[in-house]
Amino acid sequence: MTERTPLRVGVLVFDDFVLSNLAGPIDVLRIAQRIAELRDPRVGPLFETCVFAVDPTLRPCCSTGLSLAGVAAPTDAVDIVLVPGIMHSSPKGLIDRVLAMRGEQELLRRLAARGVRIAATCSGTFLLAASGLLDGHRATTSWWLANAFQRQFPRVNLQADAMVIDDGAVLTTGAATAVFDLVLKLVAQVAGEAVAQQTARMMNVDPERQSQAPYVSQALMQRPRSSITERADALINRELHRELPVGALAEALNTSERSLLRHFRSHYGVTPLEHIQHLRVERAKALLETTLLSFEEVVGRCGYSDVSSFRKLFKRATTLTPADYRERFRLRAS
Repeated sequence: MTERTPLRVGVLVFDDFVLSNLAGPIDVLRIAQRIAELRDPRVGPLFETCVFAVDPTLRPCCSTGLSLAGVAAPTDAVDIVLVPGIMHSSPKGLIDRVLAMRGEQELLRRLAARGVRIAATCSGTFLLAASGLLDGHRATTSWWLANAFQRQFPRVNLQADAMVIDDGAVLTTGAATAVFDLVLKLVAQVAGEAVAQQTARMMNVDPERQSQAPYVSQALMQRPRSSITERADALINRELHRELPVGALAEALNTSERSLLRHFRSHYGVTPLEHIQHLRVERAKALLETTLLSFEEVVGRCGYSDVSSFRKLFKRATTLTPADYRERFRLRAS
């Protein structure tokens, strides 16, 4: 049997890192190792893990306040480094924080220059972007932070709907639990698809989820606010049950269609019509989650008369059919 070199995985920690992004990946790798050994006792070590910090003497504290002892000094003896999410109270606070993390940025650049792959999950993608290592690369981040990310790091090719993006030297994931999807991909590369699938089953992780789109809530998206956008949203939400031409919306807001288009492009990155469609899909999602209305009734309450057209719009926005969405996200009595 050919002896293989273990995949060496390092986790970079710092104050306020998300604890599950440290413990979760290490647990997945250890479970995968045990499953591989059960399948073949001769398999040998497949993964090695270490936890390190720029200055381990400071004993980094995670987001729950627990401090870590036994953290190692920075090392080059890793194949891939995972940057965990960073607990924060606002996108601005997160951006200010990562821009100030000069030591971590420099360490990531040095490791990348030596051929180490860098992976970041959730809000940790902001630190990776701040280092410059994502410039010119495809990347994703937690869906609700996508607008703030794109404004701060325009050189990154952000694909916010993706759950995991592997762009060679850099890997990124969406929200915190998407780190499991990333680690399972690493397991598949090292131990094979069968071990990865068994690990996913043991941990009740759905390996088929490829997109964050079903989880997106427009109400939670971080966007700059202005008087006109607030008035527009209030008006649109009042009138979602009926047809709402862009011209009528502009007139109600005492502005021209051209000005309204420019304003929506600047604040939302979409046209007024696209924004109205987003809000109609949001209403449909809420009705599918919380009511027993037929899809035809849902469509009527969202201002559409063409059920087939709205079904296509819904699937394009969420990657799920209305029936699949209701089955996955409906509220169930306890």
